[in-house]
Parts: sequence; structure tokens; C-alpha cells
Amino acid sequence: MNQIHSNKIIHVKKPIKKKLTGDGLITDQHGIALGILTADCAPILFYDPKMKIIAAAHAGWRGAYKKIAIKIIKRFLINGSFLKNLNVVIGPCIAQNHYEVKNDLKKKFIKQSPKNIIYFKFVKNKIFFSLRDYIKGQLINFGVKNIEIIKKDTYNIKNNFFSSRRSLKNNSDDYGRNISLIMIK
Repeated sequence: MNQIHSNKIIHVKKPIKKKLTGDGLITDQHGIALGILTADCAPILFYDPKMKIIAAAHAGWRGAYKKIAIKIIKRFLINGSFLKNLNVVIGPCIAQNHYEVKNDLKKKFIKQSPKNIIYFKFVKNKIFFSLRDYIKGQLINFGVKNIEIIKKDTYNIKNNFFSSRRSLKNNSDDYGRNISLIMIK
């Protein structure tokens, strides 16, 4: 996909040969792999084993703020899923201690809900955001119970993931991408 940091979701009904624009894919078709590319943003994978529906989402702070995960879950519910049957995995993404943000981003999230202050940490006049916990909080508040989090920091070189922020800090021209895939056999 041409990922645009949105909450746009595409329902895939057959294999697609052209590049799609959006940040989420959903299907109930067997044999179609859904893939998301990330380099610090969070990949989120969804599965309902009862209804045999899957989805994949790319969530940076913009997509998370626009509630792409909740929008996908609502699509599952429309298609007959129940929250108790959903399994959601938040994949490797940048950890809070490496995700420094500006005050305007913090203000935006606090304006959305004052409770969002818990996703920010303040160290020596710097502000750090927990993307992973923010997404998890949305899922829990919506009623999702089966949430798995892969606690791997993409910024940390030891974890062997591509990282946009790490590459920018090191003045690298490109930063590569991590791929997350899900498919119904």
C-alpha cells in the first residue's frame, strides 16, 4: 500500500495487482496475505477465528490519533464479529524512551482527551510519547480483551529492525522497512 498516515481502510475481496492508498486492509478471503510496512510506526494485526476475518493496520501517531484500530474493529463488528472473539497484536514499534515529541503534539492528544496525559513522559524538559500504550489503551477502552504486544523497540539497533528516527539521527539516506503479514490459510 501507499501508506499515508490516515485511518483509511480498504476491504480486499480478491488479489489486487495495483498499489492501494490507505493504512488498513481487511479481508475474509482465504489465501490473501495482508501486509503493512513500518519503520517506527506500529503494525497492528487483527484476527477473528470464529468469523475468519483478518486485518492489518499501519499506525503512526496520526493514524492512532484518528483511531484506525477502532475503525477496523467496527468493521469486524459490522461483519458479525464479537469483541470477545477478536485477537489483536501490536507489533514492534518505537518505544517511549526513544519517541521524543514536541509540545504541540502533546497538546493535540490532551485536547482529544485529558486522560491521554498518561501516554507522555517528561524527562529533562523533553516530552516522550508511548505510541504502543496509546493504541493499547484505545483497544482496552473499546472492550477488546485479547491483546498481545510485541515489546520490541524498533529504534534500538540491538533488536535488528529498521527505524526511521535512528536513520535520521545517523544521517542515513534510507531507513528500510519492516513488514508485518497476516493471512487466512
